Amino acid sequence: MRVVFMGTPDFATGTLEEIVKSGYDVVGVVTQPDKPKGRGKNLMPTPVKEVALKYSLPVYQPKRAKDPEFIETLRGLKPDVIVVAAFGQIITKEILEMPRFGCVNVHASLLPAYRGAAPIQWAVINGDKESGVTIMQMDEGIDTGDMMDKVIVPIAEDETGGSLFDKLSEAGAKLCVKVLKDLEEGKAVREKQPKESTTAYASMINKGMGEIKWERKAKEIEQLIRGLNPWPSAYTKIHGKMLKLWKADVLEDTAHKQTGEIVKIEKDGICVQTGEGLLKIRELQLEGKKRMDAASFLRGYSVSEGEILG
Repeated sequence: MRVVFMGTPDFATGTLEEIVKSGYDVVGVVTQPDKPKGRGKNLMPTPVKEVALKYSLPVYQPKRAKDPEFIETLRGLKPDVIVVAAFGQIITKEILEMPRFGCVNVHASLLPAYRGAAPIQWAVINGDKESGVTIMQMDEGIDTGDMMDKVIVPIAEDETGGSLFDKLSEAGAKLCVKVLKDLEEGKAVREKQPKESTTAYASMINKGMGEIKWERKAKEIEQLIRGLNPWPSAYTKIHGKMLKLWKADVLEDTAHKQTGEIVKIEKDGICVQTGEGLLKIRELQLEGKKRMDAASFLRGYSVSEGEILG
């Protein structure tokens, strides 16, 4: 089976590796163009490109996958199937219909839940108990194609966006190879999705989402902290400086104080009043400083009960 792989970030690398190790003929890897990074603005390859080069696979980096010149290049590769995992560009109808087995997508949710760009973070932010990966036959809609297979991944109580990302990447890689085998053997099953998703659209995550609104419930804030860890992180302000929060516990007690007020300072945490319950900050990072546990922070920085965060 001739496979073209289209993907860009870390999430997609495991799937590409698994396809290669399973012996499939990867005739091309398509990824986003290199981007300048760091102070020197040096061009850096995408994570998928790095894996492709490791296996000496041909790499294509079109600015726009819909350009006629690239489509003709893709057609010349004569793919039997195109595997797409977090590629980052719209796949046109012309490409969708090109391979004999079509295009299959590795999507990090249990479709039809969390259609969209950031299903992993939103599952944690919303306090879900489980997530998973769906392998989908792509159509012209956004994550609306027929479902081919699924795997459920439980979400731990201390799950972060980063840890769930790693779990789903590994699960998706294995499931994708299973579906490719099913396609080869004529065993692939397709199940139509409901027209409507069971959740809100999983819109892209941005830095502004991390600003903590202390009038929200402690549990909601704690889930936001985990969901936005490691990027872009949840944050508040203290003494005019940004304070990133990396880990917190929810306390059922309440002090009936102003939301955002520090009501208690303990050896291992800073307790803050929220709209419902207290949030005990366990790990944090002051602007310009390294990430540390609350005990270390309190040894080097003066914080008083009654101060307001935000």
